[in-house]
Amino acid sequence: MNHESFEQGLKTRREVLGNEYVENSLKNADDFNMPMQELVTEYCWHEIWNRPGLDRKTRSIINLCLLSALNRPHELKAHVRGAINNGLTKDEIQEVFLQVAVYCGVPAGIDSFRNAKEVFKDMGI
Repeated sequence: MNHESFEQGLKTRREVLGNEYVENSLKNADDFNMPMQELVTEYCWHEIWNRPGLDRKTRSIINLCLLSALNRPHELKAHVRGAINNGLTKDEIQEVFLQVAVYCGVPAGIDSFRNAKEVFKDMGI
């Protein structure tokens, strides 16, 4: 693990997902899954999210689509929160999930809307 890349990734991860979410992920890590936390933080959150080619809002849109298509509700909820933190509106997220429904299937779209509503409720929006 590259400590500098990890720290830069951790900063981005906190800015997108929120400090509480990240702290819970790290606090709940043990000897078995801490290497995964390190890998995700260094490579996803630093090497990819900090690249200059796309802004965070665009990266959030991509993640919402991919996580919906892959049926990953836990990660989808985290990234709905991240999308809001990155400047997406509820209306834009709605449009993303409508497109998911057409291209990935209505059940994926319905589940995405359901998961997003839970996040919006938790966030008070």
